[in-house]
Amino acid sequence: MLIDAHCHLDFPDFDADREAVLARAHAAGVKHIVVPGTTRARWPGVLALGRRDDVSVCLGLHPYFIDEHGDDDLDALAEALAARSVGPPIVAVGECGVDGRLSETLDAQWRLFEAQVRLAKAHHLPLVIHCVRVNDEVAKRLRELAPPAGGLIHAFAGSPQQARHFIDLGFVVGLGGALTHERAQRLHRAVASLPDDGYVLETDSPDMPPAGHRGERNEPARVLEVCHQVARLRGQSVARVAADSTATVRRLFGPERLPRG
Repeated sequence: MLIDAHCHLDFPDFDADREAVLARAHAAGVKHIVVPGTTRARWPGVLALGRRDDVSVCLGLHPYFIDEHGDDDLDALAEALAARSVGPPIVAVGECGVDGRLSETLDAQWRLFEAQVRLAKAHHLPLVIHCVRVNDEVAKRLRELAPPAGGLIHAFAGSPQQARHFIDLGFVVGLGGALTHERAQRLHRAVASLPDDGYVLETDSPDMPPAGHRGERNEPARVLEVCHQVARLRGQSVARVAADSTATVRRLFGPERLPRG
């Protein structure tokens, strides 16, 4: 069994054929999907998906959409987390984080990120973190803020040393389509160096398609391709990688909600 630990199934890219996408995922052995929230406007759609038995959801404010976040969105997030016992379970705060490519909004991104880390800390929830070109600084701030429930460094693309720093802080790294590309040699070394309980498999659908699918919409069924590549890089069986990733997703987001491997 596989779990796609990060998939934007609520995005309009899937509006025309969402059920067919889910059917293909199930046929590929992907029995559960974790859907993160990105903006307050999208939270209702995320929560609607969370009513399904094969979907778990997170709520957060994504740094890429910094210009769409209102002054009261953090208060709304705090209220949603406080009321999470009513309605679909919220298994994490995210997707939050910092994108170093968006240099003109970095200060605002850091403030928003740290506020969400504090919310996760207050509610003892894990974090789902978007971390692009700022691995070392994000690790530094997580060390200072010390969120107790750890979380997921989504779409990890750093070095073996950076992966170890995150793992030492109680986080795991998300492995997706980026590692299927031959040029990603540093990431390949990082994947080979990870402990068995230090990673999860993900797609980031509809983005980040694996090699051979450039320009196509990504979808959760392709987490199987990621699994095969991780198995090759680690010298392990596909079944072993799938079982390890599933166990780690359950440990991170809560065994009462997610299926057993």
